[in-house]
This record gives sequence, C-alpha cells and structure tokens, in this order.
Amino acid sequence: MVEFSKIVRQLSEEATSEPGRALCCALLPLKDLREIERMQEETEAATGYVLRCGRISFGSNRDFTDVFRALSVEASLSAAELLRLSSFLDNVARVREYGISQDSEDTANVLYDLFDCLVPLPHLSREISRCILSEEEIADDASPELRRIRRQILQTGDRIHTQLQKMVNVSLTSYLQDNVITMRGDRYVLPVRAEFKSQVPGIVHDQSASGSTLFIEPASVVAMNNELRELSLSEQKEIERILSALSEEAGRSLIALKDNARNMTSLDFIFARANLALKQNATRPVFNSEHRIVIRRGRHPLIDPKRVVPIDLSLGEEIPEEGGQDEQDSTAKTSSVRNMIVITGPNTGGKTVTLKTVGLFELMGMAGLHIPAGDRSELSLFREVFADIGDEQSIEQSLSTFSSHMTSIVDILRRCDRECLCLFDELGAGTDPTEGAALAISILNFLQTRGIRTLATTHYAELKLYAMRTPGVQNASCEFNVETLQPTYRLLIGVPGRSNAFAISQKLGLPGYLIETAKQQLSQESQSFEDILSELEESRRKAHEEEERVLALQASIEKREKQLLAREKQYEVRREEILRKANEQARDILQDAKKDADDLIAEMRKSGRGGDLSEMERTRSALREKVSAKNSRLQRAPEKRSGERPRPEDLKEGDSVRIVSMGMTGVVVSLPDKNGKLQVRIGNLHSQVRLSDLELVSSSASQGSSALASGKKGSSMRRAFQNPNSPGYSGQGSEGISSGYRSVSPELNLIGLTVDEALNRLDKYLDDARLSHLDSVRIVHGKGTGALRGAVTNYLKKQPGIRYRAGDFGEGDAGVTIVSF
Repeated sequence: MVEFSKIVRQLSEEATSEPGRALCCALLPLKDLREIERMQEETEAATGYVLRCGRISFGSNRDFTDVFRALSVEASLSAAELLRLSSFLDNVARVREYGISQDSEDTANVLYDLFDCLVPLPHLSREISRCILSEEEIADDASPELRRIRRQILQTGDRIHTQLQKMVNVSLTSYLQDNVITMRGDRYVLPVRAEFKSQVPGIVHDQSASGSTLFIEPASVVAMNNELRELSLSEQKEIERILSALSEEAGRSLIALKDNARNMTSLDFIFARANLALKQNATRPVFNSEHRIVIRRGRHPLIDPKRVVPIDLSLGEEIPEEGGQDEQDSTAKTSSVRNMIVITGPNTGGKTVTLKTVGLFELMGMAGLHIPAGDRSELSLFREVFADIGDEQSIEQSLSTFSSHMTSIVDILRRCDRECLCLFDELGAGTDPTEGAALAISILNFLQTRGIRTLATTHYAELKLYAMRTPGVQNASCEFNVETLQPTYRLLIGVPGRSNAFAISQKLGLPGYLIETAKQQLSQESQSFEDILSELEESRRKAHEEEERVLALQASIEKREKQLLAREKQYEVRREEILRKANEQARDILQDAKKDADDLIAEMRKSGRGGDLSEMERTRSALREKVSAKNSRLQRAPEKRSGERPRPEDLKEGDSVRIVSMGMTGVVVSLPDKNGKLQVRIGNLHSQVRLSDLELVSSSASQGSSALASGKKGSSMRRAFQNPNSPGYSGQGSEGISSGYRSVSPELNLIGLTVDEALNRLDKYLDDARLSHLDSVRIVHGKGTGALRGAVTNYLKKQPGIRYRAGDFGEGDAGVTIVSF
C-alpha cells in the first residue's frame, strides 16, 4: 500500500549484473537492528566511494551456477564459458583496485573486507585470454601441437588447391559446369556436368537441384582430402584438450571463484543502494529504540523532485499540552508523548502522500536504504508497519468500500501492539458520518490507550476535537489555498484543517444566500468551532508571513555585511599598495640623490677640486642612511608595537629589541632556539639572552635611534675615516693607506653582520676605496653557510669598473674576496 515494490523496482535498475538485480528484487525490510545498521553503513560507505571515485560496473558478474557445478565434477567448459570466466576475473581485478587503492589505509571501512577478499586470479585470466580469441576461435599459440596441426592443414590444403587448379585450368576445363573449386562435407570437389561424369573419375558427394551438375571429388585428391580430414579431427581433439586443461586449472580455483561471485553480487547490491541514494539525494537515517520517528524535510521518492513539497513530522516525541484541569491556572501544562497524529484537510491536499511517505521511509530504512530526507532524520525498528490506505473495494467478495476498509482495520487491530506502526487513510469513511466518526474515535482511542504509534487522516470535525482534547494526540493539516483553490501540500503540525467547503463553494460561484442558509443548518457549536479554526489559520498565516519577512531581512543584512567586509578588505589592500608604492618612490628618489652625490664627488676628485669634502661626505652618508632605512622598512614585516613581549614567530634577524634586565637596545642576530635563547648584537658586542627578557622596539623608536646615530656619525665622520676599524666602519685592518685628508684600510671585515648591514657597509667602503685611489682591497666575509659570501659576490657582479676573485691559499681561501679597481 505504501508502494515499497516500486522502490525495489527502481533499486533493481541501478544494479549492473543479473545476480545483483535478483538480490535487489528480493529485498525486504529486516527485523534485526544490527543488520539494519550494517546495511545502512554499507550504503553510506558505497556512497562515499561513488562520490570520490565515480561509479563502478559489475556487469561481467553472471549466474555461474552451471559453470561451478561442471567444474565441481571436473567437466570441461566450452570456449564461451571460459571467456565469460576470464571477463569476470578481469572485472574482479578492476573492482578490487577500485576499492583497495582508494581506501588502502582505511581498513575500518565496512566494505574493505569485501574488496580485500576478491581474488582476481590473473594467471588463469591471462591464460584463457591467450588461448581463446572468441567463442568460435582458439588461438594458434594455445599449444605447440595445435600450431603444428594447423600448419599441416594449411600445407595440405595448398597441395589440394594446386592439384585441383591444374585440373580446372588444363585437363578438365571442358567437363566442368564452372571453373571453380568448392567444398561438400569438408572435402574439396569440382562441379562436373552430369553428361561427363565418366570422364572425371572420383567420388560423387552431391548434385545440383536440377541434376545437371555433379560435385565430384577427383580420385587424385581423395588421399589428400582424407589426410586433411584426419588433421581436422586432430585439431578438434587438441582444442578439446586445451579447453579441458583450462577447465582443470579453473577447477583448482573453484572456491575462490565462488567467493568472487558471491562478493561481487553483494557489492553490486550495495552499490545499487548507493546509486539510488545519490539519485534521490537521500541521507542515512538515525535509528532509535524508542519507536520515535522524526522526519526533517522528507520528500516522497516517487514524486517528481521539482514538484514534491518536503514535510517535517515527528511521532513519539514529548510535547507540551495545555492542562485543562485547573481553569484558575491557565499556564499549567503537562508533558506527554505524541503517539498519534490526526491529519485533516481537503481531498488532493497531500494527506495520503504524507501517510505513504512515513510508511515508505520506515520500510526503506529497515531495508538498508537511505531516505530522501534531511540530515538527522530518525526512524525506529517496528515489528510491523500496518497500513490501510486507498480505495480497496473488493469486487470478488462483493464488499463495499467501508466493508473492505473495516475488514483490513479489524485484522490490524487484532495483530498490532506497541512494537507496530499503524497508518489509516480516511478512517471511518464510506458510511454514515455520525457513526463513522464515532467508530473512528473508538478505534483511535483503542490505539492511543495502548501506546501504539499511529497516523490517521480524516474529514470528520469530531476527530479534530478528539485530537485537541486527548493527551498524546495532535492535530495536523495539509495547507489549502482558498484563493487559488489549490493545495500547497505543506504539512502543518498542531493546526487542524478546515473543511473550506463554504469558501470553496463561494469561490466557485455558489450564490451567497445558499451559503448563508447552509451555515444556519450547522449547530452553534460546529459554527463556533469552524470560526475558531478560521482564526487560527489566519493567525498562523500571518505568523508565517512575518517569519518569512524576518528571514528575508536577516538574509539581506548578512549579504550587506559580507559586501561591507569585502569592500573594507579591498580598501585595506589598496591602502597597503599605495603606501608600498609611495615608499618605493621615496627610496628611488633617495637612491638617485645618493648617486648624484657620488658622481659629483668623483668628478670633483678627478678634476683636482677635492678640497675639504667633509660636508659632501656627511650629505652622502645621510642619504645612504635614509636609503638603508627605507629598504629595511620595505622588507620588514608589518610594524610591531613597542613594549610588546615578542613571540618566537614575531622575530626575525635585524629586528630592534630592548634587553629589559640590561636596559640596553640591540639588534637580533639569530632566532630563538628550542630553549628560547637567541643572539643580540649591542654595538660590536654579541650577547646571548632569553626571549622572555626582550621587548620589541617600535619602528619609530628604531628610526629615532638611527637618526641619532646618523647625527653622531656625521659629526664624527672624519674620525671614522681615520679609524676604519671603528664600530662605524667594521674594518679589521691595521694599516691604512694615506689618501689626502684620510686613510682607508685595504681590508673590510663583514663577519657577524646581516646581509643588509654587510652590503650597506660594502657599498660605502668601495666608494671610499675608489676615492683613496686603492688598486685592490680585501673583503673578509668568512665561509660559514655561504649566504654572506653569495650576497657579496652578487653585489660585486653589478658594480662597474671592478674585478673580483676568491682569495688564494694564504689569502684566506673562500672566506675572502679580492676586489681590484
């Protein structure tokens, strides 16, 4: 009655093999919750495989019952049967690879064992494919003996053809009906005209329908034809031997073949369930032991997905109800379990579909199938699902619709208990309304007092009142749009349905005075009840519209918020880009100014107008400091706030930090080790400190310190030139070469400096060396990791007018670079 057989038919269409389809067609709901959960888990796992890896075919799986029976008695299989076995084994290999390679690490997968137990038997499959080309053809290479026999057959056939061709072309031309060589009964013959029979000695094998032509085997080729026939028999015997050997090899793997067939059929059945679930957009239901049903956005699987309206329904959950015992305390409520739902509303409104959906979901879930509903939908294991749905009038038994329904209901009431689910469509219909309503209430009360989960549909107002007054029973209705005279198919829990007869009749044109007269026929109680339902419906409709408006407003606000956040992010990116370009432009301007100053000093030096260039030197030094600071800011991460205790990931080499315990500021030389210790350079001294003893120094503070240092350096520039090994110069040489007003060491020591610091000092040192007319200088960078040496080499490559080489033995080897001007 709930159309489970149609779902089974859909399932069978998803299977790809005949045994799999047979297993699908035999599907029935299970009685063991553990088996149900196992099948649900299998379906879920197979769904995951299909989503990750695509669909897999089990089409080569067949009913091998006769084949396995023949192998069990050591009988020989035909070429066709062996080919089907080979194709099946190839399919087994593909399926195993599909399952194992994708889930090789997930041995807990419920399908892993089924895939892992597949045995492809590649040797047997390859041997069959090598020996048998088709159902009618055995390969020449199937055995050396077969190759030899067939070679002899070809040679013998060639000799016969040669002999007969001479007769056709020379000796027997005038006796033949046609100059052709033909065959009768596997023997070569010639078509001889009947009147020349005596002229062609040999054996007559056949004659034409008119009798004018005899097909004669000339005596000269009889022996060769006999030989050919013997060879053909030998060929057939060898083929039978080959098939027998292949069958014997297959027989030795009979157990594996049977296991493969059984596992392939099981997998086909499981993946058919998964494919059906994906087609229906279904999910795995959660099973409980409390006989509770919770359907979230359930869709009947046999209705067009574009037309179906999802339903939400729960049965067996606790619900609050008004406690009518104390009129003084209108807020008093009791809690009861919703055992029963009475669905009311007009015909074609979806009441029957709701019943069928609930019943069908239960049967599908108990059969291991996923259900087309939202996540966290719940089902329960019922001993039986009873349904009395539709017009089941029995013509054979001469029963009316009411009698037919009542016969079914009597049987249900006799067999049902708390372990069952009961579904009744139009309970009590088909007889006098007053008596039918009374019977319906009696039946529902019988079920309710026994705690049996029940869904029933009805038109009777008395059942609406019964549901409102009885604990554990709740009204529901299928919404109907009176304006369009069309059902919306939405299920409304807790709201009884209106008959809408008067409203529908008025919309259809029934005169108003007739409707008023009809209303007067209703009792005052019935009229008041319908008015209350009308007010409830209107209140519900307005609440629903308000809810939709709020949801739409909320969605609009969320969308606007996302747009604002995206725009803010765009502005931030644009601001950073503008600042970056501005900084780059400033750096380029400073770089150009420094270059102009360098060129001017060099030109003046060449022209002999050197004089006192100290002011220019200070200007150039200041420009160089600004370029260096600008480069550092461009390469540095976003500015860190002063006073913050740094984290290991916040620091990088070159960051300015304050050592709290010493009250001094330094520069990070190495990153923290696993113990939180790092190297900090304070002037020319290197000190190991703990990360917890450091504070970050802001960029502005760092720049202020740099500016102060720059000012001091400017004021003592001449002193630095006189002592190139001072902290401001980092040279280690002891001898200076006089150059007018200053002395520049022929050696520059860069060991212990960062790459940026070293390159800045190298740049200034080379300028001073040129101005001092040095022929060559020695750059000491050490070997270490090679990073500093590489940076120095890359820098020197780009400098015009100089040559450089690595130090020789005795000069410092690879730890030194010699520069010549």
